[in-house]
Amino acid sequence: MHTSTISIFLGALLATGAAFAQAPAQTQPSSAAQATQNTDARPHHAPDPDRMAKHLGKKLNLSDHQVAQIKPVLEDRSQQMHTLRADASLSQQDRRSKAHQIMQDSKTKIEAVLNDTQKQQFEDMLQQRRARHESKTKAQ
Repeated sequence: MHTSTISIFLGALLATGAAFAQAPAQTQPSSAAQATQNTDARPHHAPDPDRMAKHLGKKLNLSDHQVAQIKPVLEDRSQQMHTLRADASLSQQDRRSKAHQIMQDSKTKIEAVLNDTQKQQFEDMLQQRRARHESKTKAQ
């Protein structure tokens, strides 16, 4: 009895998989059409300020008030970086310099909200991120 139930279940599972495999694939809109549909969407590489604020809140044990103070800083940084990426008139060096300045300004504003212990944890997080970035860069 148990074996026949398992056989029926596996048969149904395989039949379902075969049905999905034979179903016509959904077509993706062209990149131009997709771009017009997602004008407000973030590029995949741009971090979401809300998600990032929650992440920092969890990692640094921030109060709800601190998270609420940090979120606008992250939103402003995200907007500035988006504007910077869209500015085709800048050289690569100028773009990097401005990006570095935006990141430094937001770091300073975030640290102003943190207590001493949280500042140290934040620095440690940034240091670990730098180390991971450098190891990835060296591997390439």
